Amino acid sequence: MISRRDLLKLSGLVGLAPSFPAFAQDSAAPDYKIDIAPLTLDLSPRHSLKTIAYNGQVPGPLLRFSEGRAVTIEVMNRTDRPEVVHWHGLFLPPEVDGAMEEGTKLIAPNMSARYTFTPRPTGFRWYHTHATATGDLTRAQYGGQHGFLMIESRDNPGRYDQEFFLALHDWDGHLVASDDGTMNPSYNVATINGRMMGFGEPLRVRQGQRILLHILNSSPTEVHWIALAGHTLRVVALDGNVVPTVKDVPMLRLAPAERVCTLVEMNNPGHWILGEVRKHIQAAGMAMLVEYANQTGSPQWQQPDALVWSYEQFAVGQSADEPAESPIVIPLLFEAKFRGHGSMESWTINGKSYPDSRAEPLKAGRRYRLRFINKSMDDHPLHLHRHSFELRSLGAPLAPARIAAPRSIRGIIKDVVLIDSQTQAEVEFIADNPGATLFHCHQQNHMDLGFMMLFDYA
Repeated sequence: MISRRDLLKLSGLVGLAPSFPAFAQDSAAPDYKIDIAPLTLDLSPRHSLKTIAYNGQVPGPLLRFSEGRAVTIEVMNRTDRPEVVHWHGLFLPPEVDGAMEEGTKLIAPNMSARYTFTPRPTGFRWYHTHATATGDLTRAQYGGQHGFLMIESRDNPGRYDQEFFLALHDWDGHLVASDDGTMNPSYNVATINGRMMGFGEPLRVRQGQRILLHILNSSPTEVHWIALAGHTLRVVALDGNVVPTVKDVPMLRLAPAERVCTLVEMNNPGHWILGEVRKHIQAAGMAMLVEYANQTGSPQWQQPDALVWSYEQFAVGQSADEPAESPIVIPLLFEAKFRGHGSMESWTINGKSYPDSRAEPLKAGRRYRLRFINKSMDDHPLHLHRHSFELRSLGAPLAPARIAAPRSIRGIIKDVVLIDSQTQAEVEFIADNPGATLFHCHQQNHMDLGFMMLFDYA
């Protein structure tokens, strides 16, 4: 059994260290180097594509930071366009967070930047480009610029035998028309760690082991459902943060930019498939072999009957005390804006698109409740930079004919949450990291077409 204390150490909600930026001026070697450069990526023997990647690999190199220890990272841009790297889920100052909207400087072609900071909080984070795609479905997050980032606690319990980092991604995008004539991205290929089923290395395990899977959805736009045939997944952390209630589930759902950490007891020897639950996406390549030692036979898959997932199952099991201070409520209304047949929709927050969308300045130290009102026909993975938030309510339908009470929850800390179409939801956070703070939908096409807003501090 893993105790709650062990889980706290694993997920990174203890021992948060302060962070600060420093643009290194000396010639000391950096702790890490990241080269942004073109790459021909072999997804399978029959599928190759040209993309942009970190250090010539997809995903980029795993970066392991130690709690409380400053790191220096040198980023070199070897492409023909300005670039920027966002350290997703970290509590960094805006000038190094990696979003130009907050003030991080773009790295010009054939130029480099060097940054020094003390990362926090501990847990499973990731890094990725924060450039715009401008309609090019090979650029920005449509390409290969993503990598894993793990901030280790000072006392990691290590209650597992092996850990694996897995990234889900969609490739070879093109636009397809929906019923109303608007265009949306669709993909021909789906991968785990940049490889289609049968081409990548299997996960090699032994009977009796306990493995820890760190799973990231780095897709530019798509939600994914993942199962491991013959096994149960024990969810211990969401977006790198411990869940109040550890839960065994048959499958995971990950919206773009979400991460799930799950323990698996390897107690069913054989060759099994870990992959997308939906058959057509698994057939597009999003699957991999899990291979027990000294076992033979064909890989086995067990098709679930339904898609099953909810955030609530990981929440506090009993009522929690409310904070003494009432939060300041900020309503955020999301709507699509038709741009004509054959075009992608643009997006508004409270009637305005970025950069015109603004909110009242935040007051440092105050608690805020963001009320998401999704009037659109799309689900949205919403991300707040430089802060984490607590889920407070989900799933209140907007249509009068479907009136129902919101599902109130407590204790789940995240930095991305998927809000269903035609529903209302709420999250709370404390404004404890002053500086420009970007809020946006994590679908690349929505972000590019206005679905962003900047919070400033008073």
